[in-house]
Amino acid sequence: MPIRLDSAEADFETRFTALLSGKREASQDVGDIVAAIIADVRERGDAALVELTNRFDQAGVSAETLRLTPESIARGAASVPQTVRAALQTAHDRIRAHHEKQKPQDQVYTDALGVILGSRWTAVDAVGIYVPGGLASYPSSVLMNAVPAKVAGVSRIAMVVPTPKGEINPAILAAAQIAGVTEIYRVGGAQAVAALAYGTPTIARVDKVVGPGNAFVAAAKRQVFGQVGIDMIAGPSEVLVIADASANPAWVAADLIAQAEHGGGAQSILITTDQRLADAVDREVDRQLALLPKEALAREGWEEFGAIITVDSLDTATTLANRIASEHVELAVDDPQALLSAIRHAGAIFLGHHTPEAIGDYVGGSNHVLPTARSARFASGLGVLDFMKRTSILGCDPSSLAALAEAAVTIANVEGLDGHGRSISIRLNR
Repeated sequence: MPIRLDSAEADFETRFTALLSGKREASQDVGDIVAAIIADVRERGDAALVELTNRFDQAGVSAETLRLTPESIARGAASVPQTVRAALQTAHDRIRAHHEKQKPQDQVYTDALGVILGSRWTAVDAVGIYVPGGLASYPSSVLMNAVPAKVAGVSRIAMVVPTPKGEINPAILAAAQIAGVTEIYRVGGAQAVAALAYGTPTIARVDKVVGPGNAFVAAAKRQVFGQVGIDMIAGPSEVLVIADASANPAWVAADLIAQAEHGGGAQSILITTDQRLADAVDREVDRQLALLPKEALAREGWEEFGAIITVDSLDTATTLANRIASEHVELAVDDPQALLSAIRHAGAIFLGHHTPEAIGDYVGGSNHVLPTARSARFASGLGVLDFMKRTSILGCDPSSLAALAEAAVTIANVEGLDGHGRSISIRLNR
C-alpha cells in the first residue's frame, strides 16, 4: 500500500523527512563496472564497443554495422503508420515553436566610461543524444533532445540507441528523420556514453552528451563529465499532484498511475486538502491498476514509492511541494494560477484539471527532460541554452583603460600578482 501521511499528526515531520530521503535508484554499485567499461572503450575503441554491445544486447553488430545506413533509417521510418508519423510531426512542430522562443540574443553595449561590454551566444559544435531502446523505447525523447539542439544551431548530432537482439523501434527512426538526425549508432549503455565522450574510429567524439538512461548510463555520464558536458543525471521519474475538493479522483488516479508505470523507482505523490478525495483516489488507483496492461510494474511502483498526504491548507501543500521539488507538479485545483507563484522548486508545472502531465511528455511543446531527485531546487529542464554557451566581450580604449587602471592595479597588488598589474600599467607608461 502507498504511504498515508497527515500533516496534523505528531510524527508527520519524521515520516515526511523519511519519504524525502528514501532511495529509489538502483541499489547496486555500478561505479566500478562503468569505470572498467569506459577504460575498455578508450583503449580498444570499436572492438570494445562491438564486444560489449553483443554481450549485453545480443545485437549481432560489427564495426562496419555500428552506424545505421541512410537506407536502413529511411526503410525503418517508412514502416511507421501514417497516424504515428503525423503525431510525431505534431509533437516536433510544437516543441520547435516553443523552443524557438528560448533563443537568447547577443548583447553588446558601451558604458559611461567608454568600455565595450557584452555577451555573444554560440552553439556547441557536436552533441551526442542517448535514446533508451531496451525496456523503454521513447521516440518522444528523440524529439525532446534533438529539437532544442537544432534550434540552438548545433551542426552535428550523433544519436546512440541500443538495439536488443538487433531490433529497433521504427518510431525511433521516424522521430530522428523528422528531427533531422542522420547519424545514428546501434550501441547503448555505458559503452555508448564512453564512445561519445572519447571517440572511436567509427564514432567521433562530441562536446556534450544528453538524454536519459539506466543506472549504468547515469554513472557513465557522471564519470565522463569534464571530458564532455552533460545535461543532467536523470533519476527515476516522479509526479506530485496537488489537489483540492474540486479535483476528479479518477483523473488524479490516472495521473498517478501514468507515472508509476515507468517503473524503476518512479514515484507518484498526492497532496490534498480533502480527506474524502484522498480516500477516493486511493480506491480509484487500485481499481484502475487492475485495468492496466503493465499492472504489475505500475502497482509495484505505487505500493513501494507512492504517497497520499492530507494537509490543512493549500499553503501547506505548496510548502511541502517546494521541499519535495518534484520533476512534475500538477495543480489539480479550482484556481491553479493562484498557486503558481508559490511553487518555486519544480521541473515543470501543469495548470488545472485539464493539463495532465502526459500532455507535456508528448505534444504540449515544453521539454520532458527534467530534473529529478529533488534537483529542481537548483536545476532546470532541458532547453535551447543547454546547447549553447555564452562568451563575454570586453573592449577598452586608452581613456577607459586609464579610468580603470588604478583600481585594477591595486587589486592585483593585493593579490600578489605583480605581472597582472604590470600588464595594465605598461600600457599607460607607468
